[in-house]
Amino acid sequence: MSEPSPTPVRRGRLLRFGGAVVVLLALAGYLTVQYLTGGPGVPRCTVVSGKSDGKSYEFTPEQAVNAATISAVGTNRGMPERAVTIALATALQESGLRNIKHGDRDSLGLFQQRPSQGWGTTTEIMDPTYAADIFYEHLAKVDDYAQLPLTVAAQRVQRSAYPDAYAKHEPDATLLAAALTGRSAATLTCQGPAEPTPAGGTDSVRAALVQDFGRDVLQETAADVSAAEPSSSPTASAPASPSPTTASRTVTVPVSTEGSGSTAAVTVRQRGWELAHWAVANSSALHIDRVSYAGREWTADSTDSGWGTSDGNGGSAAEASTAEVRIVTGQ
Repeated sequence: MSEPSPTPVRRGRLLRFGGAVVVLLALAGYLTVQYLTGGPGVPRCTVVSGKSDGKSYEFTPEQAVNAATISAVGTNRGMPERAVTIALATALQESGLRNIKHGDRDSLGLFQQRPSQGWGTTTEIMDPTYAADIFYEHLAKVDDYAQLPLTVAAQRVQRSAYPDAYAKHEPDATLLAAALTGRSAATLTCQGPAEPTPAGGTDSVRAALVQDFGRDVLQETAADVSAAEPSSSPTASAPASPSPTTASRTVTVPVSTEGSGSTAAVTVRQRGWELAHWAVANSSALHIDRVSYAGREWTADSTDSGWGTSDGNGGSAAEASTAEVRIVTGQ
């Protein structure tokens, strides 16, 4: 004997429930797409190729901060750009460039390093600076790593159960490394609201710079500036001095390759773009409003958040030079 069909009341409840589920799934899908594609109001960062070949990679502010740290630690160790590319591709595969607190067995952090395998304590591994540094320490021990296929070099450090997985991230890691090491100028931008956390102003920016680059990053010598400054044009006039309000929110970072760990092949201009891109990558987390370097300027409230030509408003004479990077915070 067949079961009786649902009553009209029950059928109506089922239809309403089913409709609610469909609406919720649609909303979840919409929000996911908006987050992943950087819809209106969603913070996002983009890196483009410096070769005008149309290549680009879009990622989140959280990923940008971690990528900038990985790159800074590598260059401060004197590692070449290829090493930074390997490290970034590894972190993309292992954690999606997120400092996660879980993984296979006791794996943790950006590189999914395991305390039980001698990578460090849980606290150390969860520190992105430490995690990147010990990755490079192991990578430097791999013979001819710069000449090896990326996936081979990464696997000799990681010893993953999926040794071929790193290769798929090489194109994106290559774009990131070129920008974050400063070789590719004005190619990294971010836009969208800052992280919903209390801003620390200039003190937070300085602390983050020291954390990633070391204390020498904020030191300057007269020789460094004179070597970096281009000869001034006889017709050029110095921009107006910054207002007291802007000055109190500005961190001026001298650009020098001395004491930075950078190789001799790195120019002052490349070092400057490394610092400038680092600041943009950290703009959401540190509430950075504007970054100026070498006559170019990024602003957080720009409609396209690209690198425009600096107009010098509230800037200094050195703003259009390669001697310093100027970072203006939101408070």
